Amino acid sequence: MPELFLRGPDALELLKKIGINRFTGFKPGMAKQLVGCAPSGHVIGDCILYYLEDDTFELVSGMTLLDWVEYLAESGSFDVSLRRDNATPNNPDGRTRFRFGVDGPAAWQVFREAVDGDAPDIPFFRAVEVTVAGCKVLALRHGMAGHKGVELSGDFAEGETVRARLLKVGAEHGLHAGGRLAYFSSSLESGWIPYPLPAIYTHPEMRGFREWLKAKSWEGSTHIAGSFDSDDIEDYYATVWDLGYERLVDDERDFVGSREIRRMATGAPRRKVSFEWDDEDVARIYRSLFSSDVRYKQLSLPLVSYGFPQCDRVETPEGELVGLSSYAGYSRNEGKVISLGSVDREFAEPGTKLRLIWGEPDGGRGKKRVEQHIQTSINVIVAPGTYSAQVRSLKRASLRKSA
Repeated sequence: MPELFLRGPDALELLKKIGINRFTGFKPGMAKQLVGCAPSGHVIGDCILYYLEDDTFELVSGMTLLDWVEYLAESGSFDVSLRRDNATPNNPDGRTRFRFGVDGPAAWQVFREAVDGDAPDIPFFRAVEVTVAGCKVLALRHGMAGHKGVELSGDFAEGETVRARLLKVGAEHGLHAGGRLAYFSSSLESGWIPYPLPAIYTHPEMRGFREWLKAKSWEGSTHIAGSFDSDDIEDYYATVWDLGYERLVDDERDFVGSREIRRMATGAPRRKVSFEWDDEDVARIYRSLFSSDVRYKQLSLPLVSYGFPQCDRVETPEGELVGLSSYAGYSRNEGKVISLGSVDREFAEPGTKLRLIWGEPDGGRGKKRVEQHIQTSINVIVAPGTYSAQVRSLKRASLRKSA
C-alpha cells in the first residue's frame, strides 16, 4: 500500500483542514480513518492516519487522499515536510516499511506468541511499539473481519524476519498467508468501500490539483465499470452517507467541503447498505459459461468487481433507479456473494427486495479489459451496511469501550 509521512509544526493543522473527522483528544499512539472531501462536499478518499509522535504522522493507503494531502502541503503555506513510500509496483527505489495484517479468530493469540516477552493489551485503533524476533515493530490494534486483529509495520529490511516469525507461530493456529485478493475480500464483511471515484474532475477549485497530478497518476488511470451509465461524471461521486462516513463528520469546525456537507444533510441522502445476491441468480451466471449463445459477465472470486470504481444500477422491480452497487465479492464465512453500495432511504430497510443490473450496457464491446457478454438482472436483498453480524458486534463493543 502507498504511504506518506508528514512532519512539521503545521502538520496537524493541515490534516484538520483536509479531514472531516473529529480531532479532539487525538494524540501520539492513536490512529483513525481519515476521510477527505472536495469543496463540493463529495469524497476524495480515505486512509489510515497514525499519530506517531509530536508533529509526526503516517498516512497509509488511499492514494487519492495521499495525493490531495501532498498537493495542499506543497501549494499552501504550511510548515511541513513530506516523504512518499509508494506502493511496491510503483516504487523503483524500494520500500522503506513492511506492513502485515493478522486477522481471524486466533489473530490475537498469534500476536501474543510472536512478540518477544509479554505482549501489551492494545485498545482499538491504538498503536504501540513491540519487538518481534528481535525487530522493532509498530502494532496497531485493528480488525477487518470481526476479530481482534493487528496490523504490524516496521523497517522493510526486517520484514522477512518478522514474517517468518508470524508464520512459524501461526502454523499451530491454522494461520495462512494471503495476498491482495484475500485482503480486499474482508472488506465485504466489514462494510468498507475502498477507492470511490475521487470527486476531483469538475469543481473549479480542484483545477490546480488536476493540473498538478501526473497523467499516469491513480486519478488519471481510474477506469469506471458497471451497468450504471451516465454522461455526467458527478453522478459517480460519493457522499459521506453513501460510504457510511456521516458518523465521522465534525460539526463543530470548518474543513474543505464542510459547508456543502451540512447543506446535503438537510436533504435526503442515500444510506450505505449491503446487497445479498440471490444464490440461484449467481448460479445462473456460472451456468451461462456453458451456453453457446447467452453468456453473462463472469464473477471472478473472491472479488467480483472488475473496475475501480464499480458502479452497478440498483432498481426496484419496476425499473426505477434507487441506488448503486459499488463493490462485490464472495464471503467464505457467510457463504454468500455480497456487494456494498447505497440506496435511497425509503429502500434502505434490511429485507427490502430489489434487483441489481449486472454487466455493461453495451455488453463489454467498448472495453478491451472486459469479455463480451449479455447484461442481466440479479435479485438482491438489502442488508445492513456492515453485513457480518460478528463485525457489527465488534464495532459496537469498540465504540462502547472508546466512549
